[in-house]
Amino acid sequence: MATRLSDALRALPARLRLEGTGMQAMETARHRLMVGGVLFTVAFAVVALRVVDVTMLKEGHEPRVASHHRQTGPERDRADIVDRNGELLATSLSTASLYANPKLILDANDAAAKLAKVLAGTTEKDLARRLASDRSFVWVQRNLSPRQQFAVNRLGIPGLFFQRDERRVYPHGALTAHILGFTDIDNRGLAGIEQSYDDRLRQVDNPLQLTIDIRLQHVVRQELTASIEEFRAIGGAALVLDVPTGEVLALVSLPDFDPNAPGAAESDTRFNRITLGTYEPGSTFKIFNTAAALDFGVASLRDGYDASKPIQISRFTISDYKGQKRWLSLPEIIMYSSNIGSARMGIDLGRDRQRQFLSRVGVLKAAPFDLPEVAAPLIPNPWRDINVMTVAFGHGISVTPLNLAVGVTAVVNGGILRPATLVRRPGDVTSPSERVMTQRTSDQMRTLMRLVVERGSGKAANVPGYAVGGKTGTAEKIVKGRYHRDMRISSFVGAFPMHAPRFVIYAMLDEPKGNKATHGYATAGWVVAPLVGRLVNQIAAIYGIPPVDDNAPEFRDQMLINVAVR
Repeated sequence: MATRLSDALRALPARLRLEGTGMQAMETARHRLMVGGVLFTVAFAVVALRVVDVTMLKEGHEPRVASHHRQTGPERDRADIVDRNGELLATSLSTASLYANPKLILDANDAAAKLAKVLAGTTEKDLARRLASDRSFVWVQRNLSPRQQFAVNRLGIPGLFFQRDERRVYPHGALTAHILGFTDIDNRGLAGIEQSYDDRLRQVDNPLQLTIDIRLQHVVRQELTASIEEFRAIGGAALVLDVPTGEVLALVSLPDFDPNAPGAAESDTRFNRITLGTYEPGSTFKIFNTAAALDFGVASLRDGYDASKPIQISRFTISDYKGQKRWLSLPEIIMYSSNIGSARMGIDLGRDRQRQFLSRVGVLKAAPFDLPEVAAPLIPNPWRDINVMTVAFGHGISVTPLNLAVGVTAVVNGGILRPATLVRRPGDVTSPSERVMTQRTSDQMRTLMRLVVERGSGKAANVPGYAVGGKTGTAEKIVKGRYHRDMRISSFVGAFPMHAPRFVIYAMLDEPKGNKATHGYATAGWVVAPLVGRLVNQIAAIYGIPPVDDNAPEFRDQMLINVAVR
């Protein structure tokens, strides 16, 4: 027993030494495992961060490679454009553009064949030519959709790379086409506000706010489209101005185009009839002729002219459409739209005073405006006596609808000419202005324009409670140097409410055709005045304008409705 115990005691240190060695080995292994785990964790973290960086932060692009070769393109996001209420009109979206290093392409023909199947608008032949280039950088296609980018990635073709790019987007499409214009593939403005404010949109982050009210823009386009369809016109245009400020609330020219795809637009759809179209204004110009006669003291509301027979001058004959064939008072001349009476008034006014007044109201030069597409009027040269008479009733001179509407705004707002604007100014900044006629002349003209809608050719524009005033105009178009009886511009320009004008409205139809409802007539009183009446109703609804009693004594006294008419 003693011997066995002695042997066990002698063996104990050896066993303890053995167990200690095993435990030390296990501890070392455990430390090594921990270090290995940490290293693997760090490695996976680095890989994960790189994946996030590439796929989310840098969107999978290789900007250092592309930017070295890229000579043009957006250096920063282009600022948004919004309407007067902050509604988004234009913005920029990040996209991916595909480029290649042909020196890394293994088989240009094979790569081209594969790419042509996933990239719409490309051809295998063109792609093969570019991919076989001896350069180290070629664009393959700009502004890919996410689906296209995914499809290209799946092809796994070496030598293809993506560059972060930017595409201009217009959420309202054609609705604002002639106002906003569009940009090229490198986001440089090529038309409209995009062109005229290109530097500002590139350099300033804050949105550019326009005066346009997109609600009213939609209404105007909708009503104008309906009239074009009803009277089978080839086009039309409409403009709404804020009288106190000169701000453009709506500007529509039809046909229009989608600014998201300007390359697909036909040339006539990109033509802005409001600012580029120069048309003989017809009888709408009688507003200026009459205002000039009143302002220079050539005539008064109690005066009149003999309109009993046509005027013969040289080989020209000036006659009235549905003439009264009698002496007409000045209010009757504009109410019945007498060419004869207006021509005689123009003779009394004289060439120098006529030109001076038209120059004052801004219709003899291109209107200053926020769009680059603005045409200058076509005026007589030399300005002879026959021109004095024809200009008096809107023939022999061509102006843009913008010219006309701005001039009429000065006529109804108390005599102050204020340029139209599409871009909102800070609250304490007002547009430049100048007095171009007396307050009395403006008051008298508002009375006469109201008379035209109450009792004259503009009756269809009358909306009870809103005191609409204006003037119709129908002018035959000149084709190959001669007037064409079956091709006309029918237009209306007016304002409301006439006792305190807030809005000026211009509308026109290009080559309208009469129908059964108009008894075959396509003159402005039949085809455009009703359109203006509908617009007045909807403008009043949008801006919450309450109606007034047109026949209230205080209103009629304010409008001076006591002129000599019968």
